[in-house]
Amino acid sequence: MDRLIYTAMTGAKHILARQATTSHNLANATTTGFRAQVDQFRAVPVQGAPLPTRAFVVDATTGSDFRAGAIQHTGRDLDVAVQGAGWIAVRAADGSEAYTRNGSLKVDENGVLQTRDGLAVQGDGGPIAIPPGRNVAVARDGTISLVPDGSAATGLTTVARIKLVNPRETDLVRGDDGLFRMKRGTPAPADPNVSLVSGALESSNVNVVDEMVNMISLARQFEMQMKLIQSAESNDAKAAQLLGLS
Repeated sequence: MDRLIYTAMTGAKHILARQATTSHNLANATTTGFRAQVDQFRAVPVQGAPLPTRAFVVDATTGSDFRAGAIQHTGRDLDVAVQGAGWIAVRAADGSEAYTRNGSLKVDENGVLQTRDGLAVQGDGGPIAIPPGRNVAVARDGTISLVPDGSAATGLTTVARIKLVNPRETDLVRGDDGLFRMKRGTPAPADPNVSLVSGALESSNVNVVDEMVNMISLARQFEMQMKLIQSAESNDAKAAQLLGLS
């Protein structure tokens, strides 16, 4: 009977945690460049000779869904979308190098190229500084060019190049801030094969219909685990009654 309680109790606990993941995915269905989180259940036996038949249910995070989202054209000069595989390198709040697919960029009051969240975009030699100018353009390879103020509009001047990387998906880990980092902590090397689409953004890859179906399914699974616990309680009461009669 206690085996049933072990399984039902841990199952209900991790169903709630998985519901939180599903809610998180739905909340980011419109977040630019968001990658959906993927979870799955697995059984873990309880260690110890007296309990060889007991098992816990564990919600194991298998990683993220790295499928690309749809590219939506915006026409804005500082909007870029990674085409295919690859990432844009940024400096996270803790100073480490992190990676994102959100290419909605801006230039702050000090001329530093940043994401919409205020993270400095990394170039070949560190954060990118954009001098005053006009006709800012971002090439497919991440090269940023413009016409400096005071110059004749005869051609564009190259300013810097955005660091684009393409590490293996198995080497990446998602942080609490939503950014991805290398598992071993070292920066990923720049990859010249990663290309950008200027004047466009990549949408989230969350499938809203699938996530809603998952939420309904998880709610029914949680209800089933509660019924199993109630059945265990009922069986315990009946067993105690029979033993009392004997």
